[in-house]
Amino acid sequence: MKESGYLLSLKHSLWNMLAGTRGGITRIRIIKLLRKRPYNINQLHGKLGLDYKTIQHHIRVLANGNIIITEDSKKYGSMYFLSPAFEENIHLFDEILEKVGEKQINREGKNKG
Repeated sequence: MKESGYLLSLKHSLWNMLAGTRGGITRIRIIKLLRKRPYNINQLHGKLGLDYKTIQHHIRVLANGNIIITEDSKKYGSMYFLSPAFEENIHLFDEILEKVGEKQINREGKNKG
């Protein structure tokens, strides 16, 4: 099945954001957590064991890519959710996860946390 222009563009953006940069593994870990339930930055900081400012940076990148949304990013404690557009196309994320590999993601997480 041929992918639409939108899907192809989303797929390329995801590859760049998640597998094409050094911080991609951290963004993958954030998405995996948000798949289970919403979190705020402080809760993600606790779960991932990364610096609060680092989490803020990755949240900004994911929000700018329309991967996650929040009601009010200026408010402390704002909850973050996967965007409806991303959830509709979650299979693209799963495809990237499969290719990047769970072992690498888990290994990177242990090294950082």
